[in-house]
Amino acid sequence: MIIEQRPLYNTLPVGQDIIFAVSDDTIVANNFRVKFTAQVYVSDEVSNLNNSSSLVATLKVTPNNKGVGIFSLQSILESYVEPQQDGVNFLQTSISQFKGVNYSLDNPHPIHLIDRYAVNKNNTRYFQISFNIQYYSTATSTSLQSFAKSVLSESYLFFNGVLDYDDPLKLSKGKYGYNLDVPKLIFNDFYGSLGKFISNAPIEQYARLEDYGTLSFFNFLNTSTNSFQVGTDNASVNNINNIEISLYNSSGVLLTSPFQIECIDINGGWQYPNDFSASRILYFGAFPANLDGWSTEWDTYKTQVSYYTIRAYDDQTAEISQLYKINIISNPCKGFEPIRLTWLNQWGTWDYYTFNKKSIKSLNTNRTSYTQLGGTWNENTFRINGYKGGNKNFRVNTKQKLTINTDFVNDSEAVWFEDLINSTEVYILNSFNSSIDDARSGITNKYVEPVALTTSNYVRKTKANDKLIQYTFQLEKTHNKRTHSV
Repeated sequence: MIIEQRPLYNTLPVGQDIIFAVSDDTIVANNFRVKFTAQVYVSDEVSNLNNSSSLVATLKVTPNNKGVGIFSLQSILESYVEPQQDGVNFLQTSISQFKGVNYSLDNPHPIHLIDRYAVNKNNTRYFQISFNIQYYSTATSTSLQSFAKSVLSESYLFFNGVLDYDDPLKLSKGKYGYNLDVPKLIFNDFYGSLGKFISNAPIEQYARLEDYGTLSFFNFLNTSTNSFQVGTDNASVNNINNIEISLYNSSGVLLTSPFQIECIDINGGWQYPNDFSASRILYFGAFPANLDGWSTEWDTYKTQVSYYTIRAYDDQTAEISQLYKINIISNPCKGFEPIRLTWLNQWGTWDYYTFNKKSIKSLNTNRTSYTQLGGTWNENTFRINGYKGGNKNFRVNTKQKLTINTDFVNDSEAVWFEDLINSTEVYILNSFNSSIDDARSGITNKYVEPVALTTSNYVRKTKANDKLIQYTFQLEKTHNKRTHSV
């Protein structure tokens, strides 16, 4: 039996056609009621693949007209990855922090609020497939036959990303795949341009001092024991040693020496090659509020910072990412209430934007009423009570709606907002107030509020066509406001 077709690369987004094709011309031509079988193994450890504990599905297909069995795995695999919502306690070694407090079930925090780093526990998994063939040697035989030994596929790393139908796939010798080097999502300079964090966001962004957010990146895709190819042959896949931050004032003057944040376990990161999928995608707390409290440089100079830059380095101290710039929004409100959104991007990690222009809040209410009898009918005497009788609201269902507006944006940001329109998960990300909030109190619902984007039409604007680009979005909070029950 031969694996005729398989994914071209060993690292792939789950939101795509994941196809394997197998054949055995001799068996198919000379036997009856032939079925190709596929045992699908999924695990968060490479070493656990191909054993009973990681077996998640057994599939059977009939050979097609060419005698080939074709298996599609997307619908199975996509059940095993999901967005990273919370902080992480990984092996009791790499533990994310919020304001210096370790993540735990008693002291949880959203992934957006982390100090320094966090590994992932939900974004990535491995899979492997064991193929076999079943058949009967004669038309009347009742003895089912199969190979004594299965054909085993390679190990693959899949993550919670999606491909659009027009995203370019490379075809090579019957195999196809998406080259993650093309959108520069791998930290190397193979195409003459350094890599990007896992996002379609522009490398220059804006944030208030109280804004949280993360940047995510692939890590340990190429180790001595496992190489999960991502695209271009012979392209290096570098591991992160540290991320460097440089603080500047409004004149572009460096305020202090750049400082590095090592990607090590005591910082919530991971620095050792291993077979855990948790170490393949990491998060870095990159926005101003994430730096508060643990960075002496930031705490000292933050009131003078006009912008700061972020860049990743490998273990050879070489630059391996593009230079990201975070501009500080000063006096952003002008009477408006800023609203910061986070949303799940195309690649299964998080993007952020602060809407700091006019916002409108409204309430949409549906009432269920009944007619109440007036007076006291079940007491010794009848008495008229003014609060009884007439129409009463039995139930009130109220949802809050918001209309929010961007600042003037550039062409790249206009393209980026298409990710927001297409996102299945959108949240309002609230700020931390050190005067009233205690990070150790186990607050679970203050910072992240789920909303539904109700804007149904999005027109991509350009400066050439529209001169000044600005967008308006409508949101609806997903939870009804609670009211008294009757």
